[in-house]
Amino acid sequence: MKKNCWEHKNCGRQPGGAQEKQFGVCPAATEKRLHDTHGGTNAGRACWVIASTLCAGKTQGEFAKKFKNCLNNCDFYRLVKDAEKDCFILTPLLLKKLKDESASK
Repeated sequence: MKKNCWEHKNCGRQPGGAQEKQFGVCPAATEKRLHDTHGGTNAGRACWVIASTLCAGKTQGEFAKKFKNCLNNCDFYRLVKDAEKDCFILTPLLLKKLKDESASK
C-alpha cells in the first residue's frame, strides 16, 4: 500500500494513533467505501472527499466547504494527484462512489 494521509501528515488520528483520544479517529482512516482508491487504506488517499478530516490542526467540515482548501493548499492532495497521473480518480467520481455505496446498503 502507498502512504496514506495520516502517515504523510503524521496527524496521529488513525485507529490507535497518538491523537486518537484527543481528536477522535479520522473518518478517512475508517471510510471503507474508498478502500484501495489510489492504492491507499480505506480513504487514506482520497481524504479530500471525506468530511471532518484534519487540516492545519483544524477539523474541516463537509466536502463543499473544504475542497477548495484541499485543492489550493494541500500538499498531500497534490502528491496523490501527481503520483497517480492518468490513473487519478476525479473528485466527482469519488463522490459518486460514496453515494452509490451508501444507496446500496
